[in-house]
Amino acid sequence: MKIKPTLLALLMGLGIINGIKGQDWPNLSQFQEDNAKLAKPTANENRVVFMGNSITIGWINSRPEFFADKPYVNRGISGQTTPQMLVRFRPDVINLEPKVVVLLAGTNDIAGNTGPSTLEMIMDNIKSMADIATANDIKVILSSTLPAYKYPWKPEMQPAQKIVDLNKMIKAYAEEKGHIYLDYFSTMADERNGLPKKYANDGVHPTVEGYKIMEPLVEKAIAEALQN
Repeated sequence: MKIKPTLLALLMGLGIINGIKGQDWPNLSQFQEDNAKLAKPTANENRVVFMGNSITIGWINSRPEFFADKPYVNRGISGQTTPQMLVRFRPDVINLEPKVVVLLAGTNDIAGNTGPSTLEMIMDNIKSMADIATANDIKVILSSTLPAYKYPWKPEMQPAQKIVDLNKMIKAYAEEKGHIYLDYFSTMADERNGLPKKYANDGVHPTVEGYKIMEPLVEKAIAEALQN
C-alpha cells in the first residue's frame, strides 16, 4: 500500500514509522544465525563469551589472532548500551553455555546513545546481567569501563569523571558479590583520565597496541575465574 506524503509525515510525527524500524532495538538478529550454528560446548571446553559494544567487537576485528584457536565467543555490538545488552544477554550469552562471561560496558550509556542514563541505571543493568549469569552457573568478570576524555560523536559530553565514578561502583559490586573485577582503566588511562593516542586514535576505541595491553589482563582474569 502506498502511503501519501501527508500520512507519512503524520505517522513519523507520532513515532510509528520509527517504531517499526526500531522493533529490534537490542539487535537480537545480529548474532541469531551465528548462535544457531554454534555447537554446544564439549565437556572439557572452557568457553568464554565476551559481551560488549564496539570495543569488544573491534577486538576480534583488529586482533583476530587473539581469538583464534581459543574457546572465545565475541558478542560485541557497536554502539550498544547496557539495557540493550541486558535484553540480548540470554540468547547471546546464557544460551551459549559458557563457563565465563567477560562484560565490558557502560561508556555508551554515559554518552547517552539510547537516552539519558544515570550511573545507578547503568549499574542496575550490569547487576542484572551478573545475576542472570550467576543463576546459570557462569563465572562473571566485570571489566572496568575504558577511559575516555571526550566522545567524538558527543563532544559536548564530559565522560572522564563519570567513568572513574562508574568504575568505583563496578569494583565495589564485584567485591561484594565475589565476581572478578578486571581493571583495564588503571593501566591505560593518561593524566586526563582519557585514553592516549597510542592506545586509541579517537580516544575511545583501542588500537592494536591498546588491545595488546588488554589481552594479558583478561587472560589472567579468565584463568582466575576458571580456578574458582
